[in-house]
Amino acid sequence: MTELLYFTNSYLNEFSAKVIEVIGNDIVLDKTAFYPTGGGQPHDVGMVLRGGEEFGVVGVCKKDGKVIHTVEKTGLHTGDIITGKIDWQRRYKLMRMHTTAHLLSALFYTRAGVLITGNQLNTDKSRIDFNLETLDKELITQLVTEANAAIVKDVPVKVYSLPREDAMNNPDIVKLAGALPPSIATLRIVEIQGIDVQADGGTHVKSLSEIGKIEILSLENKGKNNRRLYFTVTTLL
Repeated sequence: MTELLYFTNSYLNEFSAKVIEVIGNDIVLDKTAFYPTGGGQPHDVGMVLRGGEEFGVVGVCKKDGKVIHTVEKTGLHTGDIITGKIDWQRRYKLMRMHTTAHLLSALFYTRAGVLITGNQLNTDKSRIDFNLETLDKELITQLVTEANAAIVKDVPVKVYSLPREDAMNNPDIVKLAGALPPSIATLRIVEIQGIDVQADGGTHVKSLSEIGKIEILSLENKGKNNRRLYFTVTTLL
């Protein structure tokens, strides 16, 4: 099992680890801060260094409890001690996008009873799909405006662990918690104070002010009761 350093510190962008398995261009580390693709969030990129030699990390995925890092070239060996470095600019943008998706999802549900049916994050633009009966542009604009107001208030974002049993007793997160594999005894919870609480494994900012400002890029009809919102976040000057 790989220790997931990003679980407890999304801001960690450099770390030391040991190579415990090598298969061609794929390596497994005993611990990592690289986020593997999952939950609509793309994997991190960056590099691992052994001495003065650099190995670019171009892919990261999770399989059977291991985080597999795909590097640009071979040459690493089991037992090597490496330094991992995350492309921080890219990671931080994805963190801002991911917290934005949680904020919008919560407001869509609590204010309009709209459920999010899918999402995909990226650095330039992200999207959320939702089950709104008609493409109500006025409603969506109103909800994004409310989200930006929460950002201005600088609402804190907390990440903590919760026993599965406690999570199942919380009506705010029971649906998501119940969808997770029964083998997961302790859940990682991401809470936007007073707005949203859910089980989640991704990386997030510590407070909403770090998002900047949410901007609507486009709205699309994607079939019966399926609407899509493309958005981005911009840095406040």
